[in-house]
Amino acid sequence: MRALLQRVTHSQVRVGDEVIGAIGRGLTILLGIHSEDTPQIAERMAEKIAQLRIFADTAGKTNLSAAEVGAEMLVISQFTLYADCRRGRRPGFSYAARPEIAEPLYEHFLAVLGRLGFRTARGRFGAEMVVELANEGPFTLYLDSDEFEV
Repeated sequence: MRALLQRVTHSQVRVGDEVIGAIGRGLTILLGIHSEDTPQIAERMAEKIAQLRIFADTAGKTNLSAAEVGAEMLVISQFTLYADCRRGRRPGFSYAARPEIAEPLYEHFLAVLGRLGFRTARGRFGAEMVVELANEGPFTLYLDSDEFEV
Protein backbone atom coordinates (compact mmCIF):
# COMPACT_ATOMS: atom_id res chain seq x y z
CA MET A 1 0.00 0.00 0.00
CA ARG A 2 1.23 3.45 -0.85
CA ALA A 3 0.10 6.78 0.53
CA LEU A 4 0.98 10.29 -0.49
CA LEU A 5 0.25 12.58 2.47
CA GLN A 6 -0.13 16.31 2.17
CA ARG A 7 -0.53 18.42 5.29
CA VAL A 8 -3.27 20.91 4.46
CA THR A 9 -5.09 23.90 5.89
CA HIS A 10 -8.15 22.76 3.92
CA SER A 11 -8.99 20.38 1.12
CA GLN A 12 -11.97 19.23 -0.91
CA VAL A 13 -12.87 16.81 -3.68
CA ARG A 14 -15.48 17.31 -6.39
CA VAL A 15 -17.18 15.01 -8.84
CA GLY A 16 -18.57 17.24 -11.56
CA ASP A 17 -19.98 20.31 -9.85
CA GLU A 18 -20.67 18.52 -6.55
CA VAL A 19 -18.33 18.75 -3.56
CA ILE A 20 -18.44 15.23 -2.15
CA GLY A 21 -15.85 15.60 0.61
CA ALA A 22 -14.12 18.45 2.42
CA ILE A 23 -11.90 18.93 5.46
CA GLY A 24 -10.23 21.70 7.40
CA ARG A 25 -6.75 21.35 8.90
CA GLY A 26 -5.36 17.88 8.47
CA LEU A 27 -4.14 15.51 5.80
CA THR A 28 -5.12 14.84 2.23
CA ILE A 29 -4.18 11.22 1.57
CA LEU A 30 -3.86 9.75 -1.90
CA LEU A 31 -4.04 5.99 -1.28
CA GLY A 32 -2.72 3.39 -3.71
CA ILE A 33 -3.62 -0.24 -3.13
CA HIS A 34 -1.41 -3.08 -4.39
CA SER A 35 -2.85 -6.29 -5.75
CA GLU A 36 -1.42 -8.23 -2.77
CA ASP A 37 -2.49 -5.83 0.01
CA THR A 38 -4.54 -7.12 2.93
CA PRO A 39 -6.76 -5.63 5.65
CA GLN A 40 -3.79 -5.94 8.05
CA ILE A 41 -1.66 -3.76 5.75
CA ALA A 42 -4.47 -1.19 5.56
CA GLU A 43 -4.66 -1.13 9.38
CA ARG A 44 -0.92 -0.71 9.72
CA MET A 45 -0.88 2.13 7.18
CA ALA A 46 -3.74 3.96 8.94
CA GLU A 47 -2.06 3.58 12.34
CA LYS A 48 1.29 4.76 10.94
CA ILE A 49 -0.32 7.87 9.45
CA ALA A 50 -2.20 8.61 12.69
CA GLN A 51 0.99 8.52 14.75
CA LEU A 52 3.49 10.25 12.44
CA ARG A 53 4.78 13.40 14.12
CA ILE A 54 4.25 15.82 11.23
CA PHE A 55 2.39 18.74 12.81
CA ALA A 56 4.04 21.69 14.51
CA ASP A 57 4.06 22.16 18.26
CA THR A 58 3.99 25.60 19.93
CA ALA A 59 7.74 25.96 19.23
CA GLY A 60 7.19 25.34 15.51
CA LYS A 61 8.84 21.91 15.51
CA THR A 62 7.15 18.92 13.88
CA ASN A 63 6.59 17.02 17.12
CA LEU A 64 2.84 16.36 17.09
CA SER A 65 0.90 13.58 15.42
CA ALA A 66 -2.37 13.86 13.53
CA ALA A 67 -4.04 12.23 16.53
CA GLU A 68 -2.61 14.84 18.91
CA VAL A 69 -3.82 17.83 16.86
CA GLY A 70 -7.23 16.43 15.94
CA ALA A 71 -6.42 16.44 12.24
CA GLU A 72 -9.13 15.70 9.70
CA MET A 73 -8.44 13.30 6.82
CA LEU A 74 -9.54 13.43 3.19
CA VAL A 75 -8.77 10.07 1.56
CA ILE A 76 -8.74 9.63 -2.21
CA SER A 77 -8.21 6.25 -3.88
CA GLN A 78 -5.30 6.66 -6.31
CA PHE A 79 -4.36 3.56 -8.32
CA THR A 80 -1.81 5.59 -10.30
CA LEU A 81 0.55 5.47 -7.30
CA TYR A 82 1.36 1.97 -8.60
CA ALA A 83 2.23 3.15 -12.11
CA ASP A 84 5.16 1.31 -13.67
CA CYS A 85 7.04 3.81 -15.83
CA ARG A 86 10.24 1.83 -16.33
CA ARG A 87 9.68 1.04 -19.99
CA GLY A 88 8.26 2.97 -22.88
CA ARG A 89 6.14 6.08 -22.59
CA ARG A 90 2.84 4.68 -21.31
CA PRO A 91 2.58 3.77 -17.61
CA GLY A 92 1.50 0.25 -16.75
CA PHE A 93 -0.80 -0.44 -13.84
CA SER A 94 -0.53 -4.22 -13.38
CA TYR A 95 0.63 -3.84 -9.75
CA ALA A 96 -2.45 -1.86 -8.73
CA ALA A 97 -5.25 -3.88 -7.17
CA ARG A 98 -8.32 -4.54 -9.29
CA PRO A 99 -11.43 -2.63 -8.12
CA GLU A 100 -13.01 -5.69 -6.45
CA ILE A 101 -9.93 -5.93 -4.17
CA ALA A 102 -9.08 -2.24 -3.88
CA GLU A 103 -12.49 -0.82 -2.97
CA PRO A 104 -13.05 -2.99 0.13
CA LEU A 105 -9.51 -2.20 1.32
CA TYR A 106 -10.09 1.52 0.72
CA GLU A 107 -13.29 1.30 2.80
CA HIS A 108 -11.46 -0.68 5.49
CA PHE A 109 -8.70 1.97 5.64
CA LEU A 110 -11.35 4.69 6.12
CA ALA A 111 -13.08 2.62 8.82
CA VAL A 112 -9.80 2.21 10.72
CA LEU A 113 -9.21 5.97 10.65
CA GLY A 114 -12.76 6.44 11.96
CA ARG A 115 -12.15 3.95 14.78
CA LEU A 116 -8.98 5.87 15.65
CA GLY A 117 -11.16 8.94 16.19
CA PHE A 118 -10.56 10.91 13.00
CA ARG A 119 -13.19 12.86 11.10
CA THR A 120 -12.79 11.58 7.56
CA ALA A 121 -14.01 12.66 4.15
CA ARG A 122 -13.62 10.66 0.97
CA GLY A 123 -13.57 10.70 -2.74
CA ARG A 124 -15.76 8.47 -4.87
CA PHE A 125 -14.03 5.22 -5.73
CA GLY A 126 -13.41 4.89 -9.46
CA ALA A 127 -14.78 8.33 -10.34
CA GLU A 128 -13.07 11.18 -12.17
CA MET A 129 -12.46 13.73 -9.41
CA VAL A 130 -10.98 17.17 -8.91
CA VAL A 131 -9.01 17.51 -5.67
CA GLU A 132 -8.34 21.03 -4.39
CA LEU A 133 -6.06 21.68 -1.44
CA ALA A 134 -3.88 24.18 0.31
CA ASN A 135 -0.67 22.34 1.18
CA GLU A 136 0.60 23.73 4.48
CA GLY A 137 4.37 24.01 4.62
CA PRO A 138 4.44 22.66 1.94
CA PHE A 139 4.67 19.32 3.67
CA THR A 140 4.31 16.15 1.59
CA LEU A 141 5.34 12.60 2.50
CA TYR A 142 5.33 9.34 0.55
CA LEU A 143 4.77 6.10 2.47
CA ASP A 144 5.12 2.56 1.14
CA SER A 145 4.04 -0.30 3.41
CA ASP A 146 6.81 -2.47 1.92
CA GLU A 147 9.32 -0.14 3.57
CA PHE A 148 7.86 -0.26 7.11
CA GLU A 149 10.05 -1.81 9.79
CA VAL A 150 8.73 -5.10 11.09
